[in-house]
Amino acid sequence: MFVDYAKITIKSGDGGNGARSFRREKYVAAGGPDGGDGGKGGDIIFRVDPDENTLINFRYNKKYKAENGENGRGSNCYGKSGKDLYIDVPIGTVVKDAKTGRVIADLSKQGEEKIVLKGGRGGKGNSHFATSTRQAPNFSQEGESGTELEVILELKLLADVGLIGYPNVGKSTILSMVTSATPKIADYEFTTIQPNLGVVKNEYGDSFVIADIPGIIEGASSGVGLGIQFLRHIERTRLLLHVIDISGFSGRDPVDDFYKINEELKKYSEKLSKRKQIIVANKSDIMKDENDYTRLEELAKENDMEIYKISAATNKGLNTLFNRVSEVLKDLPKEELYEEEESEKVYTLNNDKEDFTISKKDGVYVVEGKAIEKLLKRVNMEDNESLYYFQKSIKSLGVEERLKAMGIKEGDTVKFIIWEFEWYD
Repeated sequence: MFVDYAKITIKSGDGGNGARSFRREKYVAAGGPDGGDGGKGGDIIFRVDPDENTLINFRYNKKYKAENGENGRGSNCYGKSGKDLYIDVPIGTVVKDAKTGRVIADLSKQGEEKIVLKGGRGGKGNSHFATSTRQAPNFSQEGESGTELEVILELKLLADVGLIGYPNVGKSTILSMVTSATPKIADYEFTTIQPNLGVVKNEYGDSFVIADIPGIIEGASSGVGLGIQFLRHIERTRLLLHVIDISGFSGRDPVDDFYKINEELKKYSEKLSKRKQIIVANKSDIMKDENDYTRLEELAKENDMEIYKISAATNKGLNTLFNRVSEVLKDLPKEELYEEEESEKVYTLNNDKEDFTISKKDGVYVVEGKAIEKLLKRVNMEDNESLYYFQKSIKSLGVEERLKAMGIKEGDTVKFIIWEFEWYD
């Protein structure tokens, strides 16, 4: 089964906690702190697997979590870092933030790897907090939690040429004639229900990849028919062959077909609507009215497009068409394959200088935020030295300065998450 869309949840590993430990040796009366650091949590890494060609595996497994880092131990033993989790995807997979739609990674090269989520940092052991005046710190640092994110995986085929047009205009027949692909062909609409790829060998010049894209009809950009789920597959093509039935047996107007398909491309993507097109007038061997082709020629001239009259069923005109396709591709740089995305972003936790908020509720100053949460994880409220470390830390974060700016006075109450203190200058 060909699956080109999936939504999954990923989570990087938590960092291990730092250890709170002191040397305990037979002939050492008062050993110093020797708590080791916790290990780093594992990263989430997406990588291209050349043997994968569908996202079907993600239909059954929706959650992926990297390994947590181990806690530190005494004797300055560091915790082991958690193993990174590699998630294998087919080439052409785009990873998006499900909430914002922002592209996080575009895996379009063989062997490509992208770190999408960084693991949480390991906490520091109490040996890091020893100073000349605080020789036995009775506190350590907890590890950072990993980051959880819901992401969308979209598979976009990597083809040089895309065959577009209404169902049953002969796209699959063209593909079968010029490549070794064997798509299902029959005389009814939506014979093709998944994209088919084929390689055009160098009898037409340099080899290139061509894709038969199904499901593009009027309303496709709004999800009608197979519609929008296949429009993404022509986003990466450099050249579009717009196949139009000129036989007169379909009951549709070929000029009207041209405009309707292009209107769907424009609704889906303005950039895609400007992609270079060549009009391919197919089924010329059974054409009832020569005027249909004449009108298409005039349309092509008005839109500054090339047009080729062919009969895919009898192989007439294919050689001329694909010799020209090969020439055109040489002048279309591969850089045009890729969308202009924002610069790459790796999702990770912010540093210790994260912002915080201070509000006043019922006469109590409430200090909240990630920075405060992290700080409290490092503090042992039952230890005087640890409390002194806490006081120094809130001063360096700028909490004290902001409280004074808000008009705090001696004797006022300040609440840090769940802990309440009486304020003194």
